[in-house]
Amino acid sequence: MMNGAEHQIANVSENELSDLAELFKVFGDSTRIKILYDLFSGEKNVTEICADLEMNQSAVSHQLKLLKNARLIGSRREGKQMIYALADDHVKTIIAMGKEHIEE
Repeated sequence: MMNGAEHQIANVSENELSDLAELFKVFGDSTRIKILYDLFSGEKNVTEICADLEMNQSAVSHQLKLLKNARLIGSRREGKQMIYALADDHVKTIIAMGKEHIEE
């Protein structure tokens, strides 16, 4: 007989477990967390993010690419600039829950 945890794992595919692990890896970098927090207030271009984080553009751009690949942020073109924003409210929820957990 399976206990509750084993039963839950049985309902999750290996691909889903792998995808979930990859998602959490993206949250494993403080620079990426800073970028996500910076976007809590709304859309920003890379220059604004660099200024807010006091980091150079190549470092920020690299992290933005990883965040975008993980579908945590989205972007749109405005003239020659890319404008970045959180993909959805789930991102705020994940960070808020993580923060709540470490503050317990």
